[in-house]
Order: sequence, then structure tokens, then C-alpha cells
Amino acid sequence: MLEKVALIYTDQYQKYDFGPDHPLRPLRLKLTYDLMERLNLLKHERIEIKKPIIATREQIERAHDPEYVEVIKKLDANPNDSSIFPYDYGLGPGDNPIFKGMYEASALVCGASTLAADLVWKNDDIMIGFNPAGGLHHANKKRASGFCIFNDIAVAIHHLKYLKKDIRIAYLDIDCHHGDGVQWLFYDDPNVLTISFHESGNFLFPGTGHTNEVGEGAGKGYSINFPLLPDTSNKMFVKLFRYCVPRILEAYAPDVLFTQLGVDMHYSDPLTQMGVSISAYKDIAQTLYTCTHDYCQNRWIAVGGGGYSMTVVPRAWSLFLARMLDVNLENELPPEWIEQVKKEVPGEDTPYLLWDRDDRTEVQLLSNPELTKKMIDYNNSLKALCDNEFIPNISK
Repeated sequence: MLEKVALIYTDQYQKYDFGPDHPLRPLRLKLTYDLMERLNLLKHERIEIKKPIIATREQIERAHDPEYVEVIKKLDANPNDSSIFPYDYGLGPGDNPIFKGMYEASALVCGASTLAADLVWKNDDIMIGFNPAGGLHHANKKRASGFCIFNDIAVAIHHLKYLKKDIRIAYLDIDCHHGDGVQWLFYDDPNVLTISFHESGNFLFPGTGHTNEVGEGAGKGYSINFPLLPDTSNKMFVKLFRYCVPRILEAYAPDVLFTQLGVDMHYSDPLTQMGVSISAYKDIAQTLYTCTHDYCQNRWIAVGGGGYSMTVVPRAWSLFLARMLDVNLENELPPEWIEQVKKEVPGEDTPYLLWDRDDRTEVQLLSNPELTKKMIDYNNSLKALCDNEFIPNISK
């Protein structure tokens, strides 16, 4: 049977828009889709492009408090509603500005991730569902946070739990910012294993994701965090990932893998301080594809996430889609897309290669043996923690 990949996409994603000066620009999704199209990925025999529908209020309220959902609806209709104090809900100037249409835009992202989950779970021929607009992992039960109004991941996971009460879900987050909202929403649930690789909360928002955040109650042991040091390089990140993730997934044996594919660990990202290049994501995509077959019942749900360079996000997510389709791409960008970038993103350096192999971080480390040893020792301590605590806790 031909294993298919469902890409969930609509131009309506552009409505999730906090304004022209906000880091989360919807343009990145348009550039991503256009690059996928220029690379001929959208004509592949295994792909099905699906348009999402807005999530129902019932679906959203499985993850969010009804009062909070009602507040978002009211502000959608009237952003200046004086009966609401927006800061009580994490809204207002800054990370989460209020905008007209915010309920519908947020509910559409939730509906897209829910559709991806639904297609993967219900269809034997669809192995992967990918919603690049999703990945709003910071929103919690009663508050917006970190550019996230509703937590589309939690909404989609609850949908899967509604379809099968005892389903086992492995949630893996590679965004540079800790996947705190998803972690806390399922902190006591042993049937949702949360795994997050991120820049340490000692250096970056939201300040969480430490190794001692392991879950509580029945969920104790089912929250796993890998806080990385700033300037972590390709080699260090990929080696740690390839060492730990297959072991964890083999031990947990989930019914489905759910990944948040934020790509803001890239060295050029304006909001983070890491040393990863796009070639690392190429390697990570291969590991996830293999793990899906080997340990996750051939079911993989993927959503987007962070990434604030308009030229990094499209290239990285196109490489993820290419691996999902088992397509090997040449390391060159279509000239038409390059010209599009020059016109639409004049403030960024224009790339000419699909993936970069920037080894600046490795070179810097080689010139500083003391720092190199510190980072190697730190990553080895995370590997030891994985072997001695994380895996035994989920192998009960």
C-alpha cells in the first residue's frame, strides 16, 4: 500500500497576524508553501493537500477553560471591549497583541492540527499529517503566551484521546523555546509522554524545561526535558538527539508520534542564541522518519512552531516534507523562489542553497578547548540522565 502524506494548508493562515512589527509573521507560511511548490513536492504521488476547517468550540474547550475561550470570542468581535482586562489572560501589547478575527484565526490553526491527527489515526494509507501553521505550544489552559492564543497541539491530542481513550502519544518538541504549555496540560497523564529539546530556560523564555520537571501523580516520569546550552552546535545537537530519541520511543512504544518542528535553533534566528544550521534539521528529519516506522506504528503527526527568519523556516520545513515523502533533493534553490525572497524579504540575506552547512560553531569550539569540554561533558550528562532515569521511568 502506498503510504501517503497529508499536508494541511490554506491561504487563510495569513489571518493569524499580530501585525507588521511582530516576530511571528504569517509570510513565513506563504514562503514555505511556495518553496514546496517550486521544489515539485506538492505534485508528488504520495501527497494529499487538505484544507482545514475551524475547530469547534467543544474541541477547543477540551484543552482550554470555557471562560478563556469566551474572552477570546468577545475580543474577536470587539478588541476594545472594556469589560475585559486582557492582561489577566496574557493578552495585550507585547507578545500577544489583540487583533480583530483572533478567535477564528486561532480556531483555524486548531482545526488544521486536529485534521492532521484525524487523518493519520483514521486512515490506514495516510502515514503522516503535517500542519506547518501549527505548533502554538506555549498557550495554557487559561492564558495566551509566547505568540500562542490557543494550544493547537493540546486540542489535537485531546481529539485523539476522544477517539481512543487509552491511546499512547509521544509528543516531541524541538523548538528552541521549551514546550511548556503542552507539558503542563498533560503533566499528570502517563498516556502523553512529552519530550522537549530546547535552549535552557536559564537563558531563554519561558524559563522552564529543566531536567527535574518530570511530571506528577500518575504522570510522574512522563515529562522529559533536554535543556541545551547556548551555542550548541549541529554535531552536539544531532548526536544527542540520535542517541536519546530512538531509545525513548522504543521504551515507550507509542501508538502515534506527534512532533513540533520549530526551527529557531538556527544560528541566524533573531530571538535565540543557538548554533544549529539547516543541515541538522535534515538529519533530524531522517531520524524521525525512521523512528515512525520502527517504534510509532507508522503514524506521525507534525506541526510547525517557532522560527523567525523568513528564509530559514521555508527551507527547513521543505526538507522535513521531502523526507516525509522520501524524496532526496539537490542542494539548490529554485531561481524563481530566490527572486521572490528578494522582493518580499528585503531585510534578510538571500540564500542560494536549500540547506547550509555552517560550521562556525564547531570552529569556535575547536579554538576554545575549555568551552568544548564543558559542552561535551554537559551533553554527556544529559545522555546519562536519559539512560539512568528517563528511560527506566517510562519502562515500568
